[in-house]
Amino acid sequence: MATRTRRSQRRTEALSRGRIIDAAVELLDAAGEGGLTFRALTERLATGPGAIYWHVANKGELLDAATDAVVARAVAIGSGESPGSPQDGIRAVALGLHDAIAGHPWLATQLATQLSRSPWGTVAPRIFESIGRQVRALGVPESSWFTATSALMHYILGAAGQNAANARTLGADVDRAQFLDAVSTAWEGLDPDDYPFTRAVANQAREHDDREQFLAGISLILAGISATHPLTP
Repeated sequence: MATRTRRSQRRTEALSRGRIIDAAVELLDAAGEGGLTFRALTERLATGPGAIYWHVANKGELLDAATDAVVARAVAIGSGESPGSPQDGIRAVALGLHDAIAGHPWLATQLATQLSRSPWGTVAPRIFESIGRQVRALGVPESSWFTATSALMHYILGAAGQNAANARTLGADVDRAQFLDAVSTAWEGLDPDDYPFTRAVANQAREHDDREQFLAGISLILAGISATHPLTP
């Protein structure tokens, strides 16, 4: 009996919370939220459910932990590149989050859920801190830290989520260039009296790159922050 107890303890110790979360991320990437079950997790980790419940209470906690782990890696990549300026730091964090959302199809939905349901959890403060430190380094007055950081955070998550949704909708079987050409051609055919602006930018839509456009949006917000506040790093 004592031998079985020691073996059980060793298995529990070997099955760390980090291993469980990494396996959960793999399942989410492969099959989405519906594919993340404790049964699938026990099969992937070759263990019993009791060992998993030792570290994670339920699926909700597991989803939160998986989301936080992916976000932590994304902002670490951005903040760890030794950017030359706060602006570069913001762009690096933004691209880290953008690419994480693109690479994990389930992440955008989980981010939206967590930010609205539990903004006091770990995910919202982690993202807010990674952006806010750079906003502070820009020299933005303290009274505007929250507003400036919120604007950047909302743009980053919203635009990245939309780009990821567009990519999923198109799928691997749809040629993106052909799709954009069809959109642009349709816009060019709109009524010139009702849609003069949309017709004018139709060709720009045909040629745009989502990642470059995402970064251009960051630059526009940064330019607005600089124009609104006398920046004194």
